[in-house]
Amino acid sequence: MSRLRLFVAVLPPAPAVEELRRAVAPLHTLPEAEGLRWTGAPGWHFTLAFLGPVDEELLPELEERLARAARRTEPFPLRVHGAGRFGGRALWAGAAGALDTLRLLAERADAAARRTGIPMDEHRRYHPHLTLARSRRAETDLRPCVEALGGFEGTGWEVGEMALVRSDLPDSGVPGELPRYEVVASWSLGT
Repeated sequence: MSRLRLFVAVLPPAPAVEELRRAVAPLHTLPEAEGLRWTGAPGWHFTLAFLGPVDEELLPELEERLARAARRTEPFPLRVHGAGRFGGRALWAGAAGALDTLRLLAERADAAARRTGIPMDEHRRYHPHLTLARSRRAETDLRPCVEALGGFEGTGWEVGEMALVRSDLPDSGVPGELPRYEVVASWSLGT
C-alpha cells in the first residue's frame, strides 16, 4: 500500500512570496544565518494541518471532507506580517488579517483528517506561521533575524483556496537539499 506524506495549507500568491523573498534576502548575510537551513520560497506556506504519512486509499474520503471544509469557510483577507522564532530552532514569518477565520479553517482541516481516520497529533492551539529557516544546531540565537524582519508588513490578499500538498523529503543525502512539494488537490473557499 502506498503512503503519501501530506499536509493541508494556505499557499500565498506569487506577489506575496516575492515581496517576502526580497525582505528575507538580507538576513542571509547576518552572522547567525550561517547556522540556518533556509526553506526557500517554493516551500513557503501556512500549514493548516500536518497529516504525515497517509494511505493512498484514504485520499478520496479525505478530499471529500476537505472540500466540505473549504465550502463552509468564506474567503478572507490575509497578509504576511512580522517575524518570530520557536526558541533557537526555527525562524518564521507571521500572519495578520482574519486570523480567526484562518484558525477555523485549520480546525476544519484537522477535523476532516480525523474523521477520515488519519491519526493526528495532540491538538494544540493553532499558531499561523510560515517557516523561513531551521537551525542546524540545537540552539541558534535567532533574535537578530527576528529583529531584522520584525517590522515586515506584506501586501494583503484574499485567501480563496485551500490546498492538499504532498511533501517528498530529499533522499539524495545532498546537504541543503530541500523537500519537494506538489499540490495534490485544491478547493475554492465558500459556496
